[in-house]
Amino acid sequence: MTNLEPHKYTRMAKHLVRGRQAENIAMHYFINNCYHICAQNFRFRKSEIDLIVLKNTMLLFVEVKSKSQTRHGEPEKNIRPGQVNRIKLAAEAYQLQINWDKNIRFDALFITFFPQAVKLEHFEDAFS
Repeated sequence: MTNLEPHKYTRMAKHLVRGRQAENIAMHYFINNCYHICAQNFRFRKSEIDLIVLKNTMLLFVEVKSKSQTRHGEPEKNIRPGQVNRIKLAAEAYQLQINWDKNIRFDALFITFFPQAVKLEHFEDAFS
């Protein structure tokens, strides 16, 4: 038997908690701006799309990025080409799954957490 420290397995890592907070903020942002939430954390193979939202006839695949303050770098710097390719692959799978043949767009929502505020930036058509 090994001597395991239970707190290591019952607490969520701080960055994962912050990521969930960011996704919840993003979801509320889209709902408050009259978008319909279609899916959250859609997975296809090794790919994941944070949010899939619909407004009118435009289906949006949204990548949510967050950081604690700007001194850690800008969140938009964290979307790598490989991740873009995986998001596109998952988006294609989702479109086939729901038989979608209308407009699509890839957006990014960047959330920066400050001690007493949250900054939210929505970039439409962030990558194509």
